[in-house]
Amino acid sequence: MYTKYPKLVISTFAILALIGTILAFNRIKFSFDFEQFFPSGDEDLEFFLEFKEKFEPDDNFLLVAVKREAGVFNQDFLSKVLQLSLDLRRINYLAGPEDSVHAQSLELLVEGQDSSIRCYPILSSQCLLQFEYPVRNPFTGFSTIPAIHLEQPELYPKDSLRIVQDERIYGSLISEDCKTLVVVLKTVDNINQKAANLIIDAIKERSKHYEFEEEHILGRAFFQTEIVKIQVFEFFMATFVSVILVIIVLFFLFRKFWGIIIALVSILVGLLMFTGMLGLFARTMDTMALLYPIIMIIVATSDVIHVMSKYIDELHKGKNKMSAIQTTIKEIGMAIFLTSTTTAIGFLSLSTSRLIPIQQFGINAAIGVMIAYVSVIIFTTTVLALFPKEQIIKMNERGSIWTIFMQKVYHFTKEHPRKISGFMVALVAVCLYGISLITTNTQFKKILPKKAEVTEDFLFFEKEFSGFRPFEIAVEFKQGYDADSWLALKEMDKLETYFKSYPSVKDMNSVTALYKSLNRAYHANKSSYYRLPKLEKIFKKHQKFGKKVIDKGMLGVLVSRDKKQARISAKVLDIGADNIKKIKQESEQWIQQNIDPSIMTARITGTGIIIDKNSDYVRDSLIQGLLFAILLISIVIAFIYRNIKMLFIALLPNLLPLMIAAAIIGFLGIALEAGVAIVFAIIFGIAIDDTIHLLSKFKLCKSKGMDTETAIQTTLTETGKAICLTTVILFFGFLSLFMSSNPPAITVGLLISSTLLSALICDVLIIPVMLRKWIP
Repeated sequence: MYTKYPKLVISTFAILALIGTILAFNRIKFSFDFEQFFPSGDEDLEFFLEFKEKFEPDDNFLLVAVKREAGVFNQDFLSKVLQLSLDLRRINYLAGPEDSVHAQSLELLVEGQDSSIRCYPILSSQCLLQFEYPVRNPFTGFSTIPAIHLEQPELYPKDSLRIVQDERIYGSLISEDCKTLVVVLKTVDNINQKAANLIIDAIKERSKHYEFEEEHILGRAFFQTEIVKIQVFEFFMATFVSVILVIIVLFFLFRKFWGIIIALVSILVGLLMFTGMLGLFARTMDTMALLYPIIMIIVATSDVIHVMSKYIDELHKGKNKMSAIQTTIKEIGMAIFLTSTTTAIGFLSLSTSRLIPIQQFGINAAIGVMIAYVSVIIFTTTVLALFPKEQIIKMNERGSIWTIFMQKVYHFTKEHPRKISGFMVALVAVCLYGISLITTNTQFKKILPKKAEVTEDFLFFEKEFSGFRPFEIAVEFKQGYDADSWLALKEMDKLETYFKSYPSVKDMNSVTALYKSLNRAYHANKSSYYRLPKLEKIFKKHQKFGKKVIDKGMLGVLVSRDKKQARISAKVLDIGADNIKKIKQESEQWIQQNIDPSIMTARITGTGIIIDKNSDYVRDSLIQGLLFAILLISIVIAFIYRNIKMLFIALLPNLLPLMIAAAIIGFLGIALEAGVAIVFAIIFGIAIDDTIHLLSKFKLCKSKGMDTETAIQTTLTETGKAICLTTVILFFGFLSLFMSSNPPAITVGLLISSTLLSALICDVLIIPVMLRKWIP
C-alpha cells in the first residue's frame, strides 16, 4: 500500500506541485477574442469567412470620443481634436518577429536588423476636422471645402447647419447634441493581445496631454485590453476568496491546526497540479477561467472532508490509524471515485457545444476534477497516517449537533411522506411556469463587467452614437451587373433605404454614398441632392470619376476587386439577439419580395450576427449536453447498483434542481447565453455526488444485513453530516462569485449555489421516501 512509503509519495506530489507552479507562471496566458465565440461548422460562419477574404474585417477599428459640455464648435477644442487625430496615427512600438502584425504596419527599425521591427498598428485616423466636401466647379473641376473652417470661427454657425443635415457624419463623427467628436482609428487586422495593450496605453497617454473634459474609447483592442485585466484580477481574487472560505470551514470542522493544514495543503497541491496541466498544454484563459480555482478548491475540499470525516469516524470507533485509513479508502475511496467521475462527466458534456471556449472549459474542468481526486486519495491519506489522531481533530467534538439534526430529518421523512411528495409536485408546477419565461434575447451590455471603464464607454457610444455591433449586408451582382452599374446601385439604394427604416440600424455606408456625394457636388453641395441621380444619363456623367475613386480607394473595402460583390456596412444598437434575429428574418422576406434577383442578391452577415447565433446553439447544446451527461451517469449508476429502481432513485431527485435553476433564469429575466448555459451540466454533475454518497452508504448498510429502515437511519446519520458540510462549502464557494464584476459569473454563482442547496434538500427528503416505497 502506498501509505507505507510516505516520503516517496509526499516528495512526488511536492515536485509535481512545484513543476505545476512554474508551468502556470510561464505558459498560462489570458486573452479575450470575439472569434472564440463563433460557432464552429456553422453555415453563416462559413459564408462570413469567405466574405472576409474579399473585404476588410468589420471590427478593425477604434473610436476615441472627446466631449465638451458647452459644445464642440470652439476653435481651441477643435484644434486639439485635429491634433489628437494626427498624433494617434503615429502610434508605434517595437516588437519581435514572433509578434503577429499586419504587413502594412511594419517598417524595419534598422535596415538589415531582424531582431526587432517598428510596428505602426494604426493604419489611418479620421475626424470631423479632416472631413471635406467635394464640390464641382465648371472651370477648375472638382475641389473640396472643409466640413469645419477651423481658422474661421465666424463660419462655424453655417458649418454646423450643414453638418447636421449630412447623414454621412451627423451621428457618426459628431454626436446629435453636438457636444462630442469622434476620432475613428483603423487598426491592423487580427490585432494580438500585446499590440492591443500597447495601443490602448498609448491612446490614453496621448489624449491625457490635451486635457479634454471627458474621453471614451470603443473597439476590439479596447475590449481585449480591459477585459483581460479584469480576468487576471478576478482569477486571483476568486482563488484568494475560495482559500479563505475553505480555511474558515475547516476551522469549524476540525478545530486543530494540523487538521486544517493537512486539508488545506491537499487542496492546494491539487490546484497547483491543475494549473500546471493548463500550463503544460499552453491553455489560454478566457472569460470562464474565473470558475477554475473555485471548482478545483471546492471539489477538492468536498473530497477531503469526506475522506477525513470517514477517517475520524473510524478513529472514534477505536481503530488504529492504518486500519482506519484502509477502511476509509475501501468505503469512501470508491464513492469519491464515482462522484468525481459523475462530476467529470457533467463537465465533459460541455464538449458537445459548438462553441470552442465552452468545449475547452468542460474538458479542462473534467481533468481538474480527476486531478483533485488523485491528490486527495493518495496524498491526503498518506499524510494522515503520519499524525496522531489528537493532532487532527478534538476528540471530544463528535459532531453531536449534526447527529441530532439528521435524526430529526430522518423522523420527518418517516412521518410526513405525503407532505414531502405534495410539496415536490407543487414545486415542479412552479418551475414549469418559470421555465416558460426563459428568453434568449442576449444583450452585450448585460454581460459586460459592472461599473468597469469598458462598460461605461460602451454605454456612452450606445447612447450618443451608433454603438459597437457591426451589421453587414453582403451584396452579389448577377451576370451583366457590377458595382459601376446604374441598375445595380439603384437596387442597393433601395435596400439601404429599407434598413434605414429600423431605428436601431445606423451609420450605413456603401458604394452608393460615392455617387450620392458626386451628385451633391454637382449641385453646389446642397444637402437635398445627397441621393442617386434620378436619370441614368446623369449617372453616366459621374461614372468616369466614380470609377477612379472606386479603383483607388474602395476595392477590398466596400467593393470586391472584381466589382462583382459589394458590402453595405452599418452598425446596430445592442437591442438583443432575438430582436436582431427578427430584423434579419423580416429583411430576408422583404428582399425576396422587393429586390430583383436577376440583378443582385443580398445576405446579412458580420461578426455580430454570427455571435448572436450562439443563442440558438446554446439552447441546442444545452439540451444535447445535458442528455449526454444524464445518459452516461445513468450507465455508471446502473452498472454500480444493477437495479433499475436504484437508477430512478438516483436520477429523479437531481432533475428537480435542474428545473429550479431553469425557473430562476426565467423568473429573473436572465437571458440564456453561453456563460449561463454551462450551469446545468455543472449542477447535474455536482448535485448527483451527494446522491451517490447516500446510496453507496445505503447499499453498504444493506450488505451488512440491515433492514431498509435501519439502513436509511444509519445513512442519514453518518453520511448526511458529510454531504451537509460539503454542500455548505459548495454553496458559499460558488456564492463567492457574487464578488465578481462579471454579470454571467454572478448568475452562475447564484444558480449553482441555490440549486445545490435545493439538491441537498431533495436528497435528504425525497430519497428516504423513495427507498421506503421501492426497496423492501
